[in-house]
Amino acid sequence: MAEGMRGARGPRSSSSANSAPVILDIEDFKGDFSFDALFGNLVNDLLPSFLEEEADSGDGHGNIDGLGNGHLRGGQSDASRFSQMSSAPFFPEVDGLLSLFKDACKELIDLRKQVDGRLDTLKKEVSTQDGKHRKTLTEIEKGVDGLFESFARLDGRISSVGQTAAKIGDHLQSADAQRETASQTIELIKYLMEFNGSPGDLMELSALFSDDSRVAEAASIAQKLRSFAEEDIGRQGAAGNATPGRGLEVAVANLQDYCNELENRLLSRFDAASQRRDLSTMSECAKILSQFNRGTSAMQHYVATRPMFIDVEVMNSDIRLVLGDDGSLPSPNNVARGLSSLYKQITDTVRKEAATITAVFPAPNEVMAILVQRVLEQRVTGILDKILVKPSLMSPPPVQEGGLLLYLRMFAVAYERTQELAKDLRAVGCGDLDVEDLTESLFSSHKDEYPEHEQASLKQLYQAKMEELRAESQQGSESSGTIGRSKGASISSSQQQIAVTVVTEFVRWNEEAISRCTLLSSQPATLAANVKAIFTCLLDQVSVYITEGLERARDGLSEAAGLRERFVLGTLSRRVAAAAASAAEAAAAAGESSFKAFMVAVQRCGSSVAIVQQYFANSISRLLLPVDGAHAASCEEMSTALSKAEVAAYKGLQQCIETVISEVERLLSAEQLATDYRSPDDGFSPDHRPTNACIRVVAYLSRVLESAFTALEGLNKQAFLTELGNRLDKLLLTHWQKFTFNPSGGLRLKRDINEYGDFVKRFSVPSVEEKFELLGIMANVFIVAPESLATLFEGSPSIRKDAQRFIQLREDYKSAKLATRLSSLWPSLS
Repeated sequence: MAEGMRGARGPRSSSSANSAPVILDIEDFKGDFSFDALFGNLVNDLLPSFLEEEADSGDGHGNIDGLGNGHLRGGQSDASRFSQMSSAPFFPEVDGLLSLFKDACKELIDLRKQVDGRLDTLKKEVSTQDGKHRKTLTEIEKGVDGLFESFARLDGRISSVGQTAAKIGDHLQSADAQRETASQTIELIKYLMEFNGSPGDLMELSALFSDDSRVAEAASIAQKLRSFAEEDIGRQGAAGNATPGRGLEVAVANLQDYCNELENRLLSRFDAASQRRDLSTMSECAKILSQFNRGTSAMQHYVATRPMFIDVEVMNSDIRLVLGDDGSLPSPNNVARGLSSLYKQITDTVRKEAATITAVFPAPNEVMAILVQRVLEQRVTGILDKILVKPSLMSPPPVQEGGLLLYLRMFAVAYERTQELAKDLRAVGCGDLDVEDLTESLFSSHKDEYPEHEQASLKQLYQAKMEELRAESQQGSESSGTIGRSKGASISSSQQQIAVTVVTEFVRWNEEAISRCTLLSSQPATLAANVKAIFTCLLDQVSVYITEGLERARDGLSEAAGLRERFVLGTLSRRVAAAAASAAEAAAAAGESSFKAFMVAVQRCGSSVAIVQQYFANSISRLLLPVDGAHAASCEEMSTALSKAEVAAYKGLQQCIETVISEVERLLSAEQLATDYRSPDDGFSPDHRPTNACIRVVAYLSRVLESAFTALEGLNKQAFLTELGNRLDKLLLTHWQKFTFNPSGGLRLKRDINEYGDFVKRFSVPSVEEKFELLGIMANVFIVAPESLATLFEGSPSIRKDAQRFIQLREDYKSAKLATRLSSLWPSLS
């Protein structure tokens, strides 16, 4: 501790039993109180050893002289105390300490009583002061409440005074306005009386109406006078007074004359400033002119005086830029480039005018609307009239001069470029003008008849293409000369074959027409109707083209059939056998050529139909789907249109089968010998090769059906080969029933049947393959011994009837009495 107890004092002498009382002070217990320090100050005089220990521990901190926090009233020297301590008992200070501690306790109790008394006094004083403080706070609160009430009354008074002042201000303002109005009315009446002179007399007017520096004020006053006079006349007329005051009528007439004269004067000043590019003067004049009919005359006058509307050279330059100046027939591409350049010039000009209009006119949007409308209705319409000359549908222009297609292409190009111009003008600014609707109206007369022109154009292109193909066919016929019937196919079957490129060209025409239709038809319903009509044109064209192509190919088959009939008739005469053989070969060549030609036609017909169907799926269907029923109706039309070609193809395929079967029959009749199946028993080994007739027939079938395998596919191919296989099976059965067979001949027949069977496996028709397998089984009737015939067909009872007919062709049928034997074995067949 720094001080310990500041007021503690020890006894006067340590050796005496009667020691002085300890003096304790309340101040010693304040601040940083330490009990150790208090105790040390009390016992230092009585315990010198304690003091020495304290001195030893306190070296370097100064000499200790007495107590740090108190002092003794009297002291002895160190030598005397030491001598006393050496002669005293071991702890002689105990009595002194007890006495000291008792005195200290008494003084502490007295100090506590003093402190308790002082605390009671302080509590009473605090309670008294707290009561006074609470009383003071209550009085202050009452004073504050009263103050708030005073403030509220004051605020109410202030609000009342403010409202009163506001009312007074309103009355004063109203009175001032009335005074100003009255003053202006007096002035207006004075000016009105000046206009109430003689009609047309404007010489006695105030200087205001002739002062060029006050023209804005004069215009405003003149408009007010005119409105007042006209309203007054209107009120008198509504009140039933048929004879209003003459003065007002004269005033109205004079005011009208003055306004007209003033307006003309301002327009002249506006024109002069416009020529000088004095925008400030122009703006001033425009602002004044806005008081006359909202400035309509000034706006229209400004737009009408633009060079692009009054300069003839500008219009001629537009025509030269778009159509050229060489007088040749313009192409759509050149017109497109010309329109793009022209419309860019127009946009740039309008953009420059927009800057001037914004700086001059108080209502620039209205002026821009008038300007853009004038551009579209005059300048754009002028060039469109030169480009788009609507052709007549009754007498359309020839294809050599572009035909209807040129007009449609020009129409699409002009429409597309003009739409782009409208967007550019909208971006520049055109006020409230519906520039897109106005642009649409420029083409309304053309769009009304567009679908008819598009369909007529497609028909014209088709007719021109057909004439071109006929001309090429005729030219080819003339250059190749007349082809003899004995050397090949007919002319009709070799010319004007179906070409996929032609159908592709039809689709390309239609695709171009659909692109124009999409561009020119804005509403989904209109678009769907136009697309459906245009696609129907394609269906009609393709249907007629491929149907006629198939019919021409059928004509070749018919001509070949005619040659076969003449050959059959010719064979009745032995004297013309050589000619008949030559005719037979010619008929065979014609039949084979016409067969291949028809298969090519069928293949190209299928490719053409696939192209149309793919085109419909990729380009047409999505345009029809938004309209209910349109897609289904077009699918139905497509099916109906192509059904004609399907009928022609079906008939032609039947003729092809007849052609093949007839030629096979001819080959069998000409090449099959009786000895082929009844070889003499000369001891040589049997011939296991197919007969010459079989070889010729299979070679012919392989050669002629190769085109069928390529041309046909899917169910069409399966149906065709099934029918042909069944007919071939019947033909062979009928043919073999003309011959008699011995066992070696039976083996050779089986070899022929295997050859035929191997060939028909290429058909991939299980039912036909099964028929030829059964033929191979029935051929066994010529090979087995008579006694084995009964067991030959145990596993195939369905062919016993045909087998019985084959058995009758056995060489030993009668000698072996096979009829009797078979009737006993198969009684149901007898």
